[in-house]
Amino acid sequence: MVERDYYLAEAQNLKPQLVAWRRQLHQYPELSFEEKETAALVAGVLEQLGLKVRTGIGGTGIIGILHGAKEGPAVALRADMDALPLQEATGAEYASRCPGRMHACGHDAHMAIVLGAATLLATHRRELPGPVVFLFQPGEELPPGGARLLIEAGALADPPVKAVFGLHVTSALPAGTVGVRSGAAMASADNFTIRIKGRTSHGAAPHLGADAIVAAAQAILALQSIVARRIDPVQPAVLTIGTINGGEKENIVASEVTMTGTTRALNQVTRQQLEKDMREILAGVAAASGTEIELDYLLGYPPLINDARLTELFRRVAGELLGPGKVFELAAPSMGAEDFARYAEKVPAVYFNLGAAIPGEPPYPWHHPRFNINEDCLPIGSALLSWLAFKALADF
Repeated sequence: MVERDYYLAEAQNLKPQLVAWRRQLHQYPELSFEEKETAALVAGVLEQLGLKVRTGIGGTGIIGILHGAKEGPAVALRADMDALPLQEATGAEYASRCPGRMHACGHDAHMAIVLGAATLLATHRRELPGPVVFLFQPGEELPPGGARLLIEAGALADPPVKAVFGLHVTSALPAGTVGVRSGAAMASADNFTIRIKGRTSHGAAPHLGADAIVAAAQAILALQSIVARRIDPVQPAVLTIGTINGGEKENIVASEVTMTGTTRALNQVTRQQLEKDMREILAGVAAASGTEIELDYLLGYPPLINDARLTELFRRVAGELLGPGKVFELAAPSMGAEDFARYAEKVPAVYFNLGAAIPGEPPYPWHHPRFNINEDCLPIGSALLSWLAFKALADF
């Protein structure tokens, strides 16, 4: 049996523990930056494994450091910890016991997988050609997110990290498979709030007011022209108005409207252009409608760019571990976004999808109240992350 097979066999032996961790975390989900009990469980496992553990980063973030046989640059493995404000509808025996909260995005699985990787690597610490850093971050679901807080706390600097891996379970692929793509893998995600201030009047005398609702309608249509007419058509972009609220009564000209939305792009040039064009268009609508328009633009997550060389290493290592035909090339980037992108801005990184489809069940997507996973993916994820860390330390 070659060395990589030991990792897979040992991970399978760990499956009962991985399932137990995942189900414990699933039953007691905590929202962004509130992951106190979650963090306590994670820190306790890492400390039992003999890692150097830092807690309380950004409130609940954790950094665990496993020293190998040699000092030098490290490889990092990352898991997100927060749940979503969603009522679970899976009917599972281990369903959330916290009303209105659910791990509907698989972060419970991510934590169990990375804890499994820490367990495997701690067992083989004398064979590791360098240190491994374990990043358990809060607030992935709440921009601007928790990754920046770990980075500011030195997560990638002490010891210096030369590569970082992250994963996301997905119901779109069967267990035992992975999906990855080099280059742009996920979009940026910025959020905005538009406040339109007009002048009220009686609905029978609209000429005496400045109608914020009419200005909002003009703004919505004009903003949609940005993607259609201002952005290079070969550069994907999204501008979505998600909410609109305003007005007091059916016969009163509205004095104020508030709208919120999001923009997405796959590169920084397009990302910056979206904000610039929004400001220009809103200034024009304000001038034409006699209203005042404010734009609050929150920079969220940057585009997630997978390093080309590290992605090739991933494909080779995943193929060796999982077997031929188990590594899929993702056909297109996702216009969804991920806080992991902040690590990828700093060091070479790869973010991949881990198959977790449940045979015979509909592939419910992330953030769905019936999202669930095939727990067979847990030891596969732990073995793959462990072997990736070992090979990246030795080869990258």
